[in-house]
Amino acid sequence: MLKPAICGAALVMGWVLGTAAMADVTLSASNNPTIALNDRLGSLFGSERSALTSLKTKDFVRLVEAPKAATQGLTVEKLRAMPVASGGDAWKCLAEALYFEARGETVPGMVGVAEVILNRVDDPRYPSSVCGVVNQGTGERYRCQFTYTCDGRPETINEARAYERVGKIARVMLDGAPRSLTDGATHYHTKSVNPRWARVFPRTTTIGYHHFYREPDRVARN
Repeated sequence: MLKPAICGAALVMGWVLGTAAMADVTLSASNNPTIALNDRLGSLFGSERSALTSLKTKDFVRLVEAPKAATQGLTVEKLRAMPVASGGDAWKCLAEALYFEARGETVPGMVGVAEVILNRVDDPRYPSSVCGVVNQGTGERYRCQFTYTCDGRPETINEARAYERVGKIARVMLDGAPRSLTDGATHYHTKSVNPRWARVFPRTTTIGYHHFYREPDRVARN
């Protein structure tokens, strides 16, 4: 009969050997489910890393940034309840453009025009400021980007209520409202005209009296 001390030693030795054997099995690369899972996760994260590095900075910011002031659901009544807007040069240029280009449109129509202007600001093919975008080409009769700046008529604001309304929209858009109505549009035109570039640029949407388009990355502008 084994003495208790010997039995205890034998049990301990058996536990150690059993653990070692189990460790040999567990740590085998061919049988370890954790290693296989890590391999799959590594492959997955590698694909995600490649996708994320292909994003442009502005696209990545929009992906991770929480939405700010939403324009969906913005109505005339809500605009009327907002305080009178004001701002610096960017606000003045955007409000003026909305007044002369879209004051007769619905609220989404005016927001769409604001999106085009701000999308151009973000596009390296255009000036990097709101006023630069709005006034691009001004001085050449009917060769500017926004007709009201080069049609030979004075920019006189006669409708105070309409100007107050577009001023509020300009403020909301400059404050970071998501541009979700025109799908990155950089151009628009009224339904009464058919410019040459409209045959080449993909149309993104139609809002009210305007068709909206996005300029492809590699298309020569007329």
